[in-house]
Amino acid sequence: MSKYLEERIEWYDHNYRMGTSLITDDQFDQLEANLFRVNPKANYFTNKKLLPLPSLPKDQIEEFIEGLLPDTRIIIEPKIDGCAIAIQYIDGELVKAISRKGKDCTEKIKAVLDIPNKINIQGLFQVRGELFAPSEYERPTYSQSQAGGYLRSACSESDHISFCSFQIINGRLNQHDSLVYLKKLGFTIPEYKSCNFTSQIQVYRKQWTDKKLFNNYPTDGIVAKINSRKFQLIREKSVGQYPFWQIAIKY
Repeated sequence: MSKYLEERIEWYDHNYRMGTSLITDDQFDQLEANLFRVNPKANYFTNKKLLPLPSLPKDQIEEFIEGLLPDTRIIIEPKIDGCAIAIQYIDGELVKAISRKGKDCTEKIKAVLDIPNKINIQGLFQVRGELFAPSEYERPTYSQSQAGGYLRSACSESDHISFCSFQIINGRLNQHDSLVYLKKLGFTIPEYKSCNFTSQIQVYRKQWTDKKLFNNYPTDGIVAKINSRKFQLIREKSVGQYPFWQIAIKY
């Protein structure tokens, strides 16, 4: 029974990510809850592939903008220099955290003060963000070094480390609403800007290079993200032109 239910969930999720939603979000959430009730150790909940942490494509601004309408809404966020982390919650409990290299760092992440160990949500919930040292806002590489050192050390002293959450991995909201929802759940989210014209991306890049934007973070660039979840999915499934819905922009 649980195997059949798991296959149904994976099928519905696959179709959703291909741009064809076959059931409502509430119906999908109910199926996830039912699967967890009958088999909380199902591969659907434990498979590390469900926590993807790919590197962002960098500096291909023209390719990113090409294919978008001029008034496509874009979210601009700081590119925080630290260690990428994916966190998984089941029925509100933090059950797993992994680094980009696939290393399990659950216990270390649970000790970080601004990461909630419990959230008010049922079913499967997956978050992506950056572990970093906020005091190193003028030395981004030191932020990455301190975050990596914390993950490798035996010590759980974490008062010098923070976590900034910027994506719901298995979410169905647009980028702006995802950030608002993450904040409501108790996560720290990045400062961000919203623009309705792709031409403004370069304006924000100039502000960042002139040190007039995102100065409170250890950054090595900015990240531009398509706000629309529909357009994100279209680009995610693309195997040809325009494959990216978010891009890291450096100097």
